[in-house]
Amino acid sequence: MISGLGLGGLIVLVLDIWALISVVGSNASTGSKLIWVLVILLLPVIGFIAWLIFGPRAARG
Repeated sequence: MISGLGLGGLIVLVLDIWALISVVGSNASTGSKLIWVLVILLLPVIGFIAWLIFGPRAARG
């Protein structure tokens, strides 16, 4: 059974992976992508929230 903290960590991990995939697939410049990836990796919760509000989105095909 997954504890509350473990479940929260798992949710944050999944959301961060989703954000990273979206950043890498976006039309943003390489430098911008690198900065967003670092922010999301170094500050998982705050970085994800910042990406939701300000970050680049994946290109729609």
